[in-house]
Amino acid sequence: MAYSAREVTRLAALDVGQAARLLSEVRSATLAGQRAPVPPRPVIEASWGRMMRRGVDPDHDVRADPLGRDEIERRRQDSPLRQVLPVLREGLLSVADVAHHIMVVSDADGRILWREGSAPVLRKADGLGFEPGADWGEEVVGTNGVGTPAVTRRPVQVFASEHFVRSHASWTCTGAPVTDPRDGRLIGVVDVSGPLETMHPATLAWVESVARLAEARLRETHLNALERLRAVAAPLLARLGGRAVAVDKDGWTAAVTGMPYTGRVALPASLGPGRCLLPALGPCTVEPLPGGWLIRAADAPAPAQVTRIVLDVSQPRRWSVTVFGDTGSWTHELSPRHAELLYLLALHREGRTAGALASDLFGDPARTVTVRAEMSRVRRYLGAFLEHRPYRFRESAEVDLLIPDDPNDLLPHSTAPGVVRVRRTRTWG
Repeated sequence: MAYSAREVTRLAALDVGQAARLLSEVRSATLAGQRAPVPPRPVIEASWGRMMRRGVDPDHDVRADPLGRDEIERRRQDSPLRQVLPVLREGLLSVADVAHHIMVVSDADGRILWREGSAPVLRKADGLGFEPGADWGEEVVGTNGVGTPAVTRRPVQVFASEHFVRSHASWTCTGAPVTDPRDGRLIGVVDVSGPLETMHPATLAWVESVARLAEARLRETHLNALERLRAVAAPLLARLGGRAVAVDKDGWTAAVTGMPYTGRVALPASLGPGRCLLPALGPCTVEPLPGGWLIRAADAPAPAQVTRIVLDVSQPRRWSVTVFGDTGSWTHELSPRHAELLYLLALHREGRTAGALASDLFGDPARTVTVRAEMSRVRRYLGAFLEHRPYRFRESAEVDLLIPDDPNDLLPHSTAPGVVRVRRTRTWG
């Protein structure tokens, strides 16, 4: 029977040394292909499996070159997490310093951008290469509290020898992913780490709650920005005839006139002032606004002419759909759920009913309301290229699916039965 996180933390609270010895035996036996005293936790066992398939050496501390100071600063400025550092500091640092922990914040690539907390623990972290600019992606340094939450998309505590690399066994770390509340995109990981004797049973819930507070603050910041844009755009839209919409730089709608409201308009990465063709609106004229764009649609929208759709799920943490047409191309980064949905539709070109998709996603054909709600969101940016009853890509669309070399690396965060079945076949055939 697999031991639970609660049992390990309870044991560690009573006797850190005994817990560490048990996990060392579990790790050694598992990596040697032998029977362990108790099985590793499923999240740890899955991570170890990924590490062994990727050839990460468990006995050698391999480190990627850290980023330079200028690149660290550039990433800090670009990171949405910069806006919520006060929330993270208030929620974590006061306790972390007293408990001899440090707070670490990484970007979505696993690069450490901020690191603060107990001075003695910071010095110990330096010895592990756990420093600003370092790459703590799972595929680089093995199972850890930064890289593993980024892959699994859920909070993870890694204690002692649950770390894949042996030199990290004196450390404990607990990380939670932080996602963009607008679309579910991973934007980074917040982690609390320290020597293994600082293990505490409440750390996992503590770190997760602060990560959720940060997401709530990001949501509030976004809504405030849309309100400011709406105040600027409303008088302009009131004077316009025809179809027009005011959106922020990411396409989120602030105000609309002459057309049904939609929460987001898919924008090409290279959008600028002038004329363009947008999937949802056809030919348009784009004008800049403070914090966004005013998009005016032509009277007669042009029919969508798609030559190719590329669904890229080949990477462990980032997935996208790219549409190529006569007038150019545009790319939309996918949330974990939308990556699952579009993968399943690409896999079943004949189409899937709402009930079949519910079975594929949740193992429950009755959850059609959830499926329809998610497909409604997908259609906001890909609606011109999808059919329903059943849900499927248009027959005229050429769909290319980019997948990882190893089926085990397919959407590793996903527990959807339709995805798990493909992984278990261990073949793309």
